[in-house]
Amino acid sequence: MYEAPPAIQARVFARLPEALRAPRKASDWIAVRRRGRPVHSFLEGPAFDRDGNLWLVDLAYSRILQVSPAGEFSLAADYDGEPNGIAIHKDGRVFIADHRRGLLVLDPKSRSISPLLERRHLESFKGLNDLVFAANGDLYFTDQGETGLHDPTGRVFRLTSEGRLELLVGTVPSPNGIALSPDESILYVAATRGNAIWRLPIETDGSVSRAGIFVQLSGGLAGPDGLAVDEAGNLAVCVNGLGTVWLFSRLGEPILRIKAPEGLATTNAAFGGRERRSLYITESETGTVLVADLPAPGMTLYSHR
Repeated sequence: MYEAPPAIQARVFARLPEALRAPRKASDWIAVRRRGRPVHSFLEGPAFDRDGNLWLVDLAYSRILQVSPAGEFSLAADYDGEPNGIAIHKDGRVFIADHRRGLLVLDPKSRSISPLLERRHLESFKGLNDLVFAANGDLYFTDQGETGLHDPTGRVFRLTSEGRLELLVGTVPSPNGIALSPDESILYVAATRGNAIWRLPIETDGSVSRAGIFVQLSGGLAGPDGLAVDEAGNLAVCVNGLGTVWLFSRLGEPILRIKAPEGLATTNAAFGGRERRSLYITESETGTVLVADLPAPGMTLYSHR
């Protein structure tokens, strides 16, 4: 008989202040995704810098936000785009996966944003979503666009530290969150519209083969979104539309359920805090950052190497 894994409830770490929830100019994202209904924000893409600050995107209003270790929000950048995910380089630069503009870079000192990679050859990206650095500085990112089961042509790319762009796979139904195993031999990709986590073995020459499904999920109003990995190889999977983050062992067994205290839009997560033992989760429906304490520390981020 199936036995459900234990469950814990996350707590609210920080809440977007009212000053940053004020109505703003409507965006294309709001017009399409929210059918014009006003929203206060849509928080996504958490990443920690060396000083313990948490960087976030606000997809609804094209903002980059920063949350201090004390939980205080501030506006880091406001620009014309559709930011989805963030990864921080060890030199401090903030890399942004932007659905409309491609791969961007934010200078944390000047707060200026500049394009790094706007298209592949002469072809525009479908719409970048999330990204992760490997230990050697290679950058893996997902190109989701509007793909899904009706059009399983979402792509996963690697931008090597030398600047070479490589297409790893181009048949994913809505590639979203992305993460590497501790030894970096496996690339995990959340196939949102397929409600699954894909497992992509990375060969010694850097190519990907024998792609398979690591976990097949059920339920949720959207599907798996952001991913995070701990030092034990466990994979945290945020399920947007379920108010849940599942923790799966490296064998794909569900070992813990983290429930949101409010809201269903658990979109993404990052390990941080003391010894990286806390999982910080964006809950986009309520504009909050949640936190849950976990037994194993998260993987050391490239920004901290």
